[in-house]
Amino acid sequence: MQDRLRAMFLDHLSILRGKYLPVSKIGDNNTRFCRSTFGVHYDKDLLDAPGAMMMQGLPDMELQWKAEDIRDGWERGTKVVLGDLYDDAGTPLTLDGRGALRKAVADWGEMGLSPMVGIELECFAMQGNENGRLVPYDAPGGVVYGTGPFTDPMRFTDDIWERAEQLGFKLEMMTGEYDSPQFEFTLTFDEAVKAVDDIVLFRQMAREVALEHGIVLTFMPKPIAEAGGSGMHINFSFRDADGRNALGNGPKGGPENMNDLAKGCIAGLMHHHKGLAGFTAPTANSYQRLQPGALAGYWRNWGGDHRNVTSRVSTEGGAKARIEHRMADASSNPYTAVAAVLQAARLGVTAGYPLPAIETGDGFERTDAKDGVGTGLKQVMKDLAADTLLAEAVGKDLAEHQIFMRLKEEKKTRELEGDALRDFYVYFI
Repeated sequence: MQDRLRAMFLDHLSILRGKYLPVSKIGDNNTRFCRSTFGVHYDKDLLDAPGAMMMQGLPDMELQWKAEDIRDGWERGTKVVLGDLYDDAGTPLTLDGRGALRKAVADWGEMGLSPMVGIELECFAMQGNENGRLVPYDAPGGVVYGTGPFTDPMRFTDDIWERAEQLGFKLEMMTGEYDSPQFEFTLTFDEAVKAVDDIVLFRQMAREVALEHGIVLTFMPKPIAEAGGSGMHINFSFRDADGRNALGNGPKGGPENMNDLAKGCIAGLMHHHKGLAGFTAPTANSYQRLQPGALAGYWRNWGGDHRNVTSRVSTEGGAKARIEHRMADASSNPYTAVAAVLQAARLGVTAGYPLPAIETGDGFERTDAKDGVGTGLKQVMKDLAADTLLAEAVGKDLAEHQIFMRLKEEKKTRELEGDALRDFYVYFI
Protein backbone atom coordinates (compact mmCIF):
# COMPACT_ATOMS: atom_id res chain seq x y z
CA MET A 1 0.00 0.00 0.00
CA GLN A 2 1.18 3.51 -0.82
CA ASP A 3 1.94 5.61 2.24
CA ARG A 4 -1.02 7.51 3.63
CA LEU A 5 -1.66 9.72 6.62
CA ARG A 6 -4.25 9.14 9.32
CA ALA A 7 -4.92 12.65 10.69
CA MET A 8 -6.87 12.58 13.97
CA PHE A 9 -8.29 14.51 16.91
CA LEU A 10 -9.88 13.34 20.16
CA ASP A 11 -13.44 14.52 20.64
CA HIS A 12 -15.59 15.29 23.69
CA LEU A 13 -16.57 11.61 24.06
CA SER A 14 -12.93 10.48 24.05
CA ILE A 15 -13.46 9.04 20.57
CA LEU A 16 -10.54 9.41 18.18
CA ARG A 17 -11.88 10.77 14.88
CA GLY A 18 -9.93 11.36 11.70
CA LYS A 19 -9.38 10.95 7.99
CA TYR A 20 -7.06 8.94 5.78
CA LEU A 21 -5.19 11.29 3.46
CA PRO A 22 -3.09 10.27 0.42
CA VAL A 23 0.67 10.74 0.35
CA SER A 24 0.22 13.81 -1.85
CA LYS A 25 -1.61 15.53 1.04
CA ILE A 26 0.85 14.69 3.82
CA GLY A 27 2.70 17.99 3.38
CA ASP A 28 -0.47 20.11 3.60
CA ASN A 29 -0.43 20.05 7.43
CA ASN A 30 -4.19 20.59 7.67
CA THR A 31 -7.59 19.14 6.84
CA ARG A 32 -11.16 20.04 7.67
CA PHE A 33 -14.01 18.42 9.61
CA CYS A 34 -17.56 19.37 10.40
CA ARG A 35 -17.57 21.37 13.64
CA SER A 36 -20.91 19.84 14.62
CA THR A 37 -19.08 16.59 15.33
CA PHE A 38 -19.03 18.17 18.81
CA GLY A 39 -22.81 17.76 18.88
CA VAL A 40 -22.73 14.00 18.21
CA HIS A 41 -23.42 11.60 21.09
CA TYR A 42 -22.53 7.92 21.53
CA ASP A 43 -25.85 6.86 19.99
CA LYS A 44 -25.11 9.15 16.97
CA ASP A 45 -27.81 11.59 18.03
CA LEU A 46 -26.88 15.06 16.70
CA LEU A 47 -27.57 17.73 19.31
CA ASP A 48 -27.52 21.51 19.32
CA ALA A 49 -24.72 21.58 21.88
CA PRO A 50 -23.06 24.86 22.86
CA GLY A 51 -20.36 25.70 20.35
CA ALA A 52 -21.25 22.86 17.95
CA MET A 53 -23.14 25.25 15.63
CA MET A 54 -25.65 22.64 14.53
CA MET A 55 -28.28 25.32 13.85
CA GLN A 56 -25.81 27.66 12.15
CA GLY A 57 -25.23 25.52 9.08
CA LEU A 58 -22.88 22.87 10.55
CA PRO A 59 -19.74 24.76 9.44
CA ASP A 60 -16.20 23.47 9.18
CA MET A 61 -13.37 23.47 11.67
CA GLU A 62 -9.75 22.89 10.70
CA LEU A 63 -7.29 20.37 12.09
CA GLN A 64 -3.69 21.62 11.90
CA TRP A 65 -0.49 19.75 12.69
CA LYS A 66 3.25 20.12 12.38
CA ALA A 67 5.29 17.95 10.02
CA GLU A 68 7.57 16.86 12.88
CA ASP A 69 4.54 15.44 14.75
CA ILE A 70 3.85 12.85 12.05
CA ARG A 71 4.91 9.40 13.22
CA ASP A 72 4.79 5.80 12.10
CA GLY A 73 1.43 4.11 12.61
CA TRP A 74 0.46 0.54 13.37
CA GLU A 75 -1.46 -0.02 10.11
CA ARG A 76 0.48 -1.07 7.04
CA GLY A 77 1.70 1.89 5.01
CA THR A 78 0.09 4.43 7.32
CA LYS A 79 1.52 7.39 9.22
CA VAL A 80 -0.43 8.96 12.07
CA VAL A 81 -0.67 12.47 13.46
CA LEU A 82 -2.65 14.33 16.11
CA GLY A 83 -3.44 18.00 15.57
CA ASP A 84 -5.03 21.07 17.10
CA LEU A 85 -8.48 22.32 16.12
CA TYR A 86 -9.25 25.85 14.87
CA ASP A 87 -12.51 27.56 13.99
CA ASP A 88 -13.19 29.05 10.57
CA ALA A 89 -11.58 32.34 11.62
CA GLY A 90 -8.33 30.60 12.46
CA THR A 91 -8.81 30.89 16.23
CA PRO A 92 -8.12 27.85 18.45
CA LEU A 93 -11.40 25.97 18.95
CA THR A 94 -12.41 26.36 22.57
CA LEU A 95 -14.05 22.90 22.64
CA ASP A 96 -10.73 21.16 21.92
CA GLY A 97 -9.40 19.26 24.95
CA ARG A 98 -5.87 19.34 23.55
CA GLY A 99 -6.10 23.11 23.49
CA ALA A 100 -7.26 23.09 27.12
CA LEU A 101 -4.17 21.09 28.06
CA ARG A 102 -1.92 23.49 26.16
CA LYS A 103 -3.52 26.33 28.16
CA ALA A 104 -2.88 24.51 31.46
CA VAL A 105 0.77 23.98 30.47
CA ALA A 106 1.09 27.67 29.56
CA ASP A 107 -0.50 28.75 32.86
CA TRP A 108 2.05 26.70 34.80
CA GLY A 109 4.77 28.01 32.47
CA GLU A 110 4.02 31.54 33.65
CA MET A 111 5.05 30.28 37.10
CA GLY A 112 8.34 28.98 35.70
CA LEU A 113 7.27 25.33 35.81
CA SER A 114 6.69 22.70 33.14
CA PRO A 115 4.16 19.93 33.98
CA MET A 116 5.38 16.36 33.57
CA VAL A 117 2.75 13.62 33.34
CA GLY A 118 2.56 9.83 33.56
CA ILE A 119 -0.72 7.97 33.05
CA GLU A 120 -1.80 4.50 34.18
CA LEU A 121 -4.50 2.91 31.99
CA GLU A 122 -6.68 0.03 33.14
CA CYS A 123 -8.95 -1.96 30.83
CA PHE A 124 -10.95 -5.16 30.41
CA ALA A 125 -10.76 -7.66 27.55
CA MET A 126 -14.05 -8.89 26.08
CA GLN A 127 -14.86 -11.34 23.30
CA GLY A 128 -17.94 -12.51 21.44
CA ASN A 129 -19.63 -15.76 22.45
CA GLU A 130 -21.45 -18.21 20.18
CA ASN A 131 -24.50 -15.91 20.21
CA GLY A 132 -22.50 -12.85 19.29
CA ARG A 133 -22.80 -11.30 22.73
CA LEU A 134 -19.79 -9.77 24.44
CA VAL A 135 -18.52 -11.76 27.41
CA PRO A 136 -15.31 -11.51 29.46
CA TYR A 137 -12.20 -12.88 27.76
CA ASP A 138 -11.59 -16.42 28.96
CA ALA A 139 -8.52 -16.14 31.18
CA PRO A 140 -9.46 -18.26 34.23
CA GLY A 141 -5.93 -18.18 35.64
CA GLY A 142 -5.69 -14.41 35.62
CA VAL A 143 -4.67 -12.77 38.90
CA VAL A 144 -3.58 -9.33 40.05
CA TYR A 145 0.01 -8.76 38.87
CA GLY A 146 -0.51 -11.72 36.58
CA THR A 147 1.87 -12.34 33.69
CA GLY A 148 2.19 -15.14 31.15
CA PRO A 149 -0.31 -17.45 29.42
CA PHE A 150 -2.67 -17.95 32.38
CA THR A 151 -3.33 -14.22 32.39
CA ASP A 152 -3.48 -13.92 28.59
CA PRO A 153 -3.88 -17.33 26.88
CA MET A 154 -4.08 -15.81 23.39
CA ARG A 155 -1.04 -13.57 24.09
CA PHE A 156 -2.65 -10.56 22.42
CA THR A 157 -0.86 -8.33 24.94
CA ASP A 158 2.48 -9.57 23.56
CA ASP A 159 1.45 -8.15 20.19
CA ILE A 160 0.51 -4.84 21.83
CA TRP A 161 3.90 -4.69 23.58
CA GLU A 162 5.78 -5.47 20.35
CA ARG A 163 3.89 -2.82 18.37
CA ALA A 164 4.44 -0.28 21.14
CA GLU A 165 8.19 -0.89 21.05
CA GLN A 166 8.26 -0.58 17.26
CA LEU A 167 6.34 2.71 17.40
CA GLY A 168 8.49 4.29 20.09
CA PHE A 169 5.98 4.23 22.94
CA LYS A 170 7.89 4.03 26.21
CA LEU A 171 6.09 1.40 28.24
CA GLU A 172 6.86 1.55 31.92
CA MET A 173 4.89 -1.57 32.77
CA MET A 174 2.19 -4.02 31.69
CA THR A 175 0.46 -6.47 34.02
CA GLY A 176 -2.76 -8.22 34.93
CA GLU A 177 -4.99 -6.14 37.20
CA TYR A 178 -7.15 -7.19 40.15
CA ASP A 179 -10.09 -8.63 38.19
CA SER A 180 -9.52 -11.10 35.37
CA PRO A 181 -9.55 -10.35 32.45
CA GLN A 182 -8.33 -6.87 33.44
CA PHE A 183 -5.00 -5.36 32.37
CA GLU A 184 -2.95 -2.28 33.15
CA PHE A 185 -0.64 -0.37 30.83
CA THR A 186 1.62 2.44 32.08
CA LEU A 187 3.72 4.76 29.94
CA THR A 188 6.72 6.68 31.24
CA PHE A 189 6.65 10.32 32.36
CA ASP A 190 6.98 12.99 29.69
CA GLU A 191 6.04 16.59 29.03
CA ALA A 192 2.29 16.92 29.49
CA VAL A 193 1.07 17.26 25.89
CA LYS A 194 3.51 14.63 24.60
CA ALA A 195 2.52 12.24 27.40
CA VAL A 196 -1.18 12.55 26.62
CA ASP A 197 -0.60 12.32 22.87
CA ASP A 198 1.20 9.04 23.51
CA ILE A 199 -1.60 7.73 25.74
CA VAL A 200 -4.27 8.63 23.18
CA LEU A 201 -2.42 6.91 20.33
CA PHE A 202 -1.32 3.95 22.46
CA ARG A 203 -4.89 3.32 23.61
CA GLN A 204 -6.19 3.36 20.03
CA MET A 205 -3.36 1.12 18.86
CA ALA A 206 -3.98 -1.35 21.72
CA ARG A 207 -7.70 -1.55 20.94
CA GLU A 208 -7.11 -2.10 17.22
CA VAL A 209 -4.37 -4.67 17.73
CA ALA A 210 -6.54 -6.54 20.23
CA LEU A 211 -9.39 -6.53 17.70
CA GLU A 212 -7.12 -8.37 15.26
CA HIS A 213 -7.19 -11.18 17.82
CA GLY A 214 -10.97 -11.05 18.25
CA ILE A 215 -10.72 -9.10 21.50
CA VAL A 216 -12.70 -5.95 22.29
CA LEU A 217 -10.41 -4.10 24.67
CA THR A 218 -12.50 -1.60 26.61
CA PHE A 219 -11.23 1.20 28.83
CA MET A 220 -14.72 2.08 30.08
CA PRO A 221 -14.85 2.48 33.88
CA LYS A 222 -17.02 -0.55 34.72
CA PRO A 223 -17.91 -2.89 31.85
CA ILE A 224 -18.58 -5.91 34.10
CA ALA A 225 -21.04 -5.16 36.88
CA GLU A 226 -19.79 -7.85 39.25
CA ALA A 227 -16.10 -6.97 38.75
CA GLY A 228 -14.07 -3.97 39.82
CA GLY A 229 -13.59 -0.78 37.87
CA SER A 230 -10.90 0.59 35.59
CA GLY A 231 -9.28 3.93 36.26
CA MET A 232 -6.93 6.30 34.47
CA HIS A 233 -4.61 7.47 37.23
CA ILE A 234 -2.93 10.80 36.50
CA ASN A 235 0.57 11.18 37.96
CA PHE A 236 2.23 14.57 37.71
CA SER A 237 5.24 16.58 38.76
CA PHE A 238 6.94 19.77 37.52
CA ARG A 239 10.29 20.53 35.95
CA ASP A 240 11.81 23.87 36.94
CA ALA A 241 14.05 26.14 34.84
CA ASP A 242 17.11 24.13 35.88
CA GLY A 243 15.52 20.83 34.82
CA ARG A 244 14.95 19.63 38.38
CA ASN A 245 11.77 18.10 39.78
CA ALA A 246 10.12 21.03 41.60
CA LEU A 247 8.09 18.68 43.82
CA GLY A 248 11.28 17.10 45.15
CA ASN A 249 12.27 18.16 48.64
CA GLY A 250 15.36 16.08 49.21
CA PRO A 251 15.93 12.37 48.54
CA LYS A 252 12.89 11.20 50.52
CA GLY A 253 9.24 11.58 49.53
CA GLY A 254 5.96 11.09 51.32
CA PRO A 255 3.66 13.54 53.13
CA GLU A 256 6.21 14.40 55.82
CA ASN A 257 8.64 15.72 53.18
CA MET A 258 6.29 17.77 50.98
CA ASN A 259 7.37 21.26 49.97
CA ASP A 260 5.00 24.23 49.64
CA LEU A 261 4.36 23.51 45.95
CA ALA A 262 3.20 19.97 46.70
CA LYS A 263 1.03 21.14 49.60
CA GLY A 264 -0.61 23.77 47.40
CA CYS A 265 -1.31 21.23 44.65
CA ILE A 266 -2.95 18.83 47.10
CA ALA A 267 -5.00 21.66 48.62
CA GLY A 268 -6.25 22.61 45.16
CA LEU A 269 -7.23 19.06 44.28
CA MET A 270 -9.11 18.79 47.56
CA HIS A 271 -10.85 22.15 47.15
CA HIS A 272 -12.06 21.38 43.61
CA HIS A 273 -12.81 17.69 44.24
CA LYS A 274 -16.46 17.76 43.22
CA GLY A 275 -15.93 19.94 40.16
CA LEU A 276 -13.09 17.73 38.94
CA ALA A 277 -15.44 14.77 38.64
CA GLY A 278 -17.29 16.53 35.82
CA PHE A 279 -14.13 16.53 33.70
CA THR A 280 -12.41 13.32 34.84
CA ALA A 281 -15.34 10.91 35.31
CA PRO A 282 -17.92 12.17 32.81
CA THR A 283 -20.15 9.17 31.99
CA ALA A 284 -23.05 7.47 33.72
CA ASN A 285 -20.90 4.34 33.88
CA SER A 286 -18.24 6.29 35.82
CA TYR A 287 -20.44 6.26 38.92
CA GLN A 288 -20.63 2.50 39.00
CA ARG A 289 -16.87 2.67 39.60
CA LEU A 290 -16.70 5.76 41.82
CA GLN A 291 -18.04 4.31 45.05
CA PRO A 292 -16.81 4.40 48.66
CA GLY A 293 -14.20 1.76 49.40
CA ALA A 294 -13.61 0.94 45.74
CA LEU A 295 -9.95 2.05 45.57
CA ALA A 296 -11.05 4.86 43.26
CA GLY A 297 -11.24 8.63 43.71
CA TYR A 298 -14.58 8.89 45.49
CA TRP A 299 -13.57 10.60 48.74
CA ARG A 300 -12.27 14.13 49.16
CA ASN A 301 -9.08 13.00 50.90
CA TRP A 302 -5.34 12.67 50.47
CA GLY A 303 -2.50 10.63 51.90
CA GLY A 304 0.82 8.96 51.33
CA ASP A 305 1.23 5.34 50.25
CA HIS A 306 -2.53 4.72 50.58
CA ARG A 307 -4.66 3.38 47.71
CA ASN A 308 -7.94 4.44 49.29
CA VAL A 309 -7.25 8.17 48.96
CA THR A 310 -7.95 10.29 45.90
CA SER A 311 -4.71 12.30 45.94
CA ARG A 312 -1.70 10.13 46.76
CA VAL A 313 1.75 11.49 47.52
CA SER A 314 4.53 9.19 46.35
CA THR A 315 7.02 7.95 48.93
CA GLU A 316 9.70 8.33 46.25
CA GLY A 317 11.50 11.66 46.50
CA GLY A 318 14.01 13.68 44.52
CA ALA A 319 13.68 13.24 40.76
CA LYS A 320 10.83 10.73 41.22
CA ALA A 321 8.65 12.88 43.50
CA ARG A 322 5.10 13.03 42.17
CA ILE A 323 1.41 13.30 43.03
CA GLU A 324 -1.09 10.71 41.83
CA HIS A 325 -4.72 11.66 41.29
CA ARG A 326 -6.91 8.55 41.22
CA MET A 327 -10.36 9.84 40.25
CA ALA A 328 -10.19 9.83 36.45
CA ASP A 329 -11.28 7.05 34.13
CA ALA A 330 -10.65 6.67 30.42
CA SER A 331 -14.19 7.58 29.40
CA SER A 332 -12.89 11.12 29.91
CA ASN A 333 -10.97 12.93 27.23
CA PRO A 334 -7.42 12.52 28.66
CA TYR A 335 -6.40 15.98 27.48
CA THR A 336 -9.32 17.56 29.33
CA ALA A 337 -8.89 15.35 32.40
CA VAL A 338 -5.18 16.16 32.75
CA ALA A 339 -5.87 19.84 32.11
CA ALA A 340 -8.49 19.84 34.87
CA VAL A 341 -6.16 18.14 37.39
CA LEU A 342 -3.32 20.54 36.58
CA GLN A 343 -5.59 23.57 36.81
CA ALA A 344 -7.10 22.48 40.13
CA ALA A 345 -3.57 21.98 41.47
CA ARG A 346 -2.51 25.40 40.16
CA LEU A 347 -5.49 27.12 41.76
CA GLY A 348 -4.47 25.58 45.07
CA VAL A 349 -1.04 27.15 44.75
CA THR A 350 -2.14 30.59 43.53
CA ALA A 351 -5.16 30.93 45.84
CA GLY A 352 -3.37 29.63 48.91
CA TYR A 353 -6.07 27.16 49.88
CA PRO A 354 -5.46 25.58 53.30
CA LEU A 355 -4.30 21.97 53.25
CA PRO A 356 -6.82 19.73 55.06
CA ALA A 357 -5.60 17.04 57.43
CA ILE A 358 -4.22 13.81 56.00
CA GLU A 359 -6.45 10.73 55.84
CA THR A 360 -5.91 8.44 58.84
CA GLY A 361 -8.63 5.87 58.15
CA ASP A 362 -8.40 2.66 56.16
CA GLY A 363 -10.92 3.81 53.56
CA PHE A 364 -12.99 0.65 53.86
CA GLU A 365 -14.54 0.75 57.31
CA ARG A 366 -13.41 4.17 58.46
CA THR A 367 -12.48 7.43 56.77
CA ASP A 368 -11.86 10.97 57.93
CA ALA A 369 -13.41 12.28 54.70
CA LYS A 370 -16.74 13.99 55.09
CA ASP A 371 -17.49 14.41 51.41
CA GLY A 372 -17.26 12.51 48.14
CA VAL A 373 -18.18 13.04 44.49
CA GLY A 374 -21.78 13.39 43.36
CA THR A 375 -23.96 10.31 43.11
CA GLY A 376 -24.49 10.48 39.35
CA LEU A 377 -24.13 12.60 36.24
CA LYS A 378 -26.95 15.01 37.07
CA GLN A 379 -25.44 15.98 40.42
CA VAL A 380 -21.87 15.91 39.14
CA MET A 381 -22.70 18.34 36.33
CA LYS A 382 -24.40 20.65 38.84
CA ASP A 383 -21.20 20.52 40.89
CA LEU A 384 -19.11 21.39 37.83
CA ALA A 385 -21.40 24.29 36.98
CA ALA A 386 -21.06 25.56 40.55
CA ASP A 387 -17.25 25.43 40.45
CA THR A 388 -16.85 28.48 38.24
CA LEU A 389 -13.16 28.95 39.09
CA LEU A 390 -12.23 25.49 37.84
CA ALA A 391 -14.55 25.72 34.81
CA GLU A 392 -13.02 29.03 33.74
CA ALA A 393 -9.48 27.78 34.32
CA VAL A 394 -10.03 24.72 32.13
CA GLY A 395 -12.20 26.61 29.63
CA LYS A 396 -15.64 28.16 30.06
CA ASP A 397 -16.91 27.06 26.63
CA LEU A 398 -15.58 23.54 27.09
CA ALA A 399 -17.25 23.28 30.52
CA GLU A 400 -20.61 24.51 29.21
CA HIS A 401 -20.43 22.02 26.36
CA GLN A 402 -19.51 19.20 28.74
CA ILE A 403 -22.44 19.98 31.04
CA PHE A 404 -24.91 20.08 28.16
CA MET A 405 -23.77 16.81 26.56
CA ARG A 406 -23.51 14.88 29.81
CA LEU A 407 -26.94 15.96 31.06
CA LYS A 408 -28.33 14.66 27.76
CA GLU A 409 -26.41 11.43 28.40
CA GLU A 410 -27.93 11.14 31.86
CA LYS A 411 -31.39 11.15 30.30
CA LYS A 412 -30.40 8.68 27.58
CA THR A 413 -28.96 6.17 30.05
CA ARG A 414 -31.38 6.61 32.97
CA GLU A 415 -33.33 3.45 32.18
CA LEU A 416 -30.38 1.35 30.99
CA GLU A 417 -28.92 -1.41 33.15
CA GLY A 418 -26.38 -4.22 32.84
CA ASP A 419 -25.39 -5.14 29.28
CA ALA A 420 -27.59 -2.41 27.80
CA LEU A 421 -25.68 0.29 29.69
CA ARG A 422 -22.35 -1.35 28.86
CA ASP A 423 -23.19 -1.56 25.16
CA PHE A 424 -24.02 2.15 25.08
CA TYR A 425 -20.29 2.78 25.54
CA VAL A 426 -18.20 -0.37 25.05
CA TYR A 427 -17.35 -0.06 21.35
CA PHE A 428 -16.28 3.59 21.73
CA ILE A 429 -14.23 3.66 24.96
